[in-house]
Amino acid sequence: MGHDQGWSERSLQVDGRRVAYRVSAPVPGALPIVHVHGFAISGAYLMPTARRLAHRAQNVVPDLPGYGRSERRDYTLGIPALASALREILDALELERVVLVGNSMGCPVALELAHAATDRVDRLVLVSPAGGVHNQPLRRAIGQLARDGVRESPRMARIAVPDYLRFGPVNTFNLFSELTRFPSLDRLLHAPVPSLAVIGSRDPFMAPPYRVREVGRQAPDHITVALIEGAAHAINFSHPGELAHVIESWLDGVEIVDDPDEPGFTRVLQLPRDR
Repeated sequence: MGHDQGWSERSLQVDGRRVAYRVSAPVPGALPIVHVHGFAISGAYLMPTARRLAHRAQNVVPDLPGYGRSERRDYTLGIPALASALREILDALELERVVLVGNSMGCPVALELAHAATDRVDRLVLVSPAGGVHNQPLRRAIGQLARDGVRESPRMARIAVPDYLRFGPVNTFNLFSELTRFPSLDRLLHAPVPSLAVIGSRDPFMAPPYRVREVGRQAPDHITVALIEGAAHAINFSHPGELAHVIESWLDGVEIVDDPDEPGFTRVLQLPRDR
């Protein structure tokens, strides 16, 4: 990552095994932002958004244990174990309180950590949360994965394919099966900290619009749900400028609107609530 000014690649020990991570320069007085990747893939695809946010806070992009450049495991860690590992990463980096930005499987991992260690998580950003009845049974989720593959940027394949091959089909099946049983949208309603859910209109993993609207109406005041038109599942990679703009607007407490300086036809919408 030598071409990324202010970024460095490092490693630390978690449970006696090496965990790789990418980190930007510190920003005094700002809470660090930690990005949590999806299943079977490394944190590399989260970097486009992380780079856009590095001016406001130190950003940390780990490869969770067994993923990417981190040391391989003898078995697949489930979502609760990955949340525990993420907490150990925060401990090792001496990060007392952070903002978590998850994508896909990273959303349930971030939610688990927020429930288990609420004092460590200031806010949650859940991008394309995966899991729940809309991803069941497993064969349906596999079909959704296939449809998403053709909707993502072709550049995504250069990261995803090597990571998927390295993770292996057995690990992928085991973790994907667990992920489909995790009720991410329902857990979002009980998030213990202020949370922003960002979803894409072309995401095949996402629940149908009526279910998203239902969740938006039921959500308590500290939950915000925003929609990016035209985005599929890996918004962090495909729409980094728009996503970073949404995240910064929310963190700053200003209205979330479209960024006219970003290319494309992306629109960001606030979903209405019943009160």
